[in-house]
Amino acid sequence: MSIKKLTVISICSLVLLTWGCSTRNIQGQVNTNPWYQYNDAFATRWSSPENLNGGKGVGGMENATAKGHAYDAIESGGSRTLLDVQGTGIIDRIWITVIDRSPEMLRSLKLEMFWDNEIKPAVSVPLADFFGVGLARMLPFHNAVFADPEGRSFNCFIPMPFKTGAKITITNESGKKLTHIFFDVDFQLMKTWQKDYLYFHAYWNRDTSTTPGKDFELLPALQGRGRFLGVNIGINANPAYGDAWWGEGEVKMFLDGDKDFPTLAGTGTEDYIGTGWGQGVFSNDYAGCLVADAKNLQWAYYRYHIPDPVFFETGCRITLQQIGGNTKDKIRALEQAHVPLIPVTVDHGGTAVLLFKDKKRLDDPSVPDGWTNFYRSDDVSATAYFYLNTPASNLPALQSLPIRVYRLKDQ
Repeated sequence: MSIKKLTVISICSLVLLTWGCSTRNIQGQVNTNPWYQYNDAFATRWSSPENLNGGKGVGGMENATAKGHAYDAIESGGSRTLLDVQGTGIIDRIWITVIDRSPEMLRSLKLEMFWDNEIKPAVSVPLADFFGVGLARMLPFHNAVFADPEGRSFNCFIPMPFKTGAKITITNESGKKLTHIFFDVDFQLMKTWQKDYLYFHAYWNRDTSTTPGKDFELLPALQGRGRFLGVNIGINANPAYGDAWWGEGEVKMFLDGDKDFPTLAGTGTEDYIGTGWGQGVFSNDYAGCLVADAKNLQWAYYRYHIPDPVFFETGCRITLQQIGGNTKDKIRALEQAHVPLIPVTVDHGGTAVLLFKDKKRLDDPSVPDGWTNFYRSDDVSATAYFYLNTPASNLPALQSLPIRVYRLKDQ
């Protein structure tokens, strides 16, 4: 056989292999059959207002198959069930849109998911934050996990298997009625459950004024076996620091019994999402920054560990340092003005002069000039996504509405 023929065969084989891998990555679920192959282990269902829970052959009955029940309303203080089914299955996609997309409403709508008839939700997150929209600021975007095609809707493509049942609800904790909510929950009924399947979870947390020197917890200490899927983060930078850069903090992942020091340690906030030397607007499949608003001191960004999985056997805790930076003279001026900060390092010609460990102040004559990192206090919120081997976790409940809606900015 000629070298030319061998080359053609090799290229064809590579294309088929790549396509097969892409198929699995795009689907990202238990059903990994090629698109053209029938699989009798699954039965497709949609849950929408026209056919809640996807009953067989009963969709569109309210107006003789004409459009009769496309949306629901949720009274103030009321809830709406989007899905409540028994049996084994997997959710493939969730789509939602609401008529009131103000930041206050989006933070007041609580999305919850329950697996296998558990009383405690596996997901309890403000609506927009769950769908990757940090700071409740809706913008058009698309990545491998979430999408908002025109800044008016929410899409989630995370696969969510359940063994004996699934329930999804939205509760309106605002002071007014939500007159329109449209939704689709697309799922497959499955014949079998495998012992290595994991349950999907999400956790939201906000600290409106972080403590200098204390890391923000993206994910508090979690118990169990699973996989950290990723996080979206919103920052309201503290105006007390002027135009000082806020994003020098490193992401730390404490795995399987790590105590004082983590197994996984990043190098900076913008580094964590794959960029560097600051953070502007960009978006790709697994990392991006949807908001970089220096005028309003707001940033919203994400990182999803799909091509680079983070597994844990007995537990996981993930933190983000609240560290910023600027020139030494500017940080020294803040220090003199009694703005809360703790010096961390000075970059002196490529050498990091360690200040935090030695508790040095910037007025110490031995401290050279250079770019100066410092612990600071900002308003940080985040949604962490993960899989766990149990349908409920040990994490705390969703924070109260006043914390969720505190000083929201409507842009």
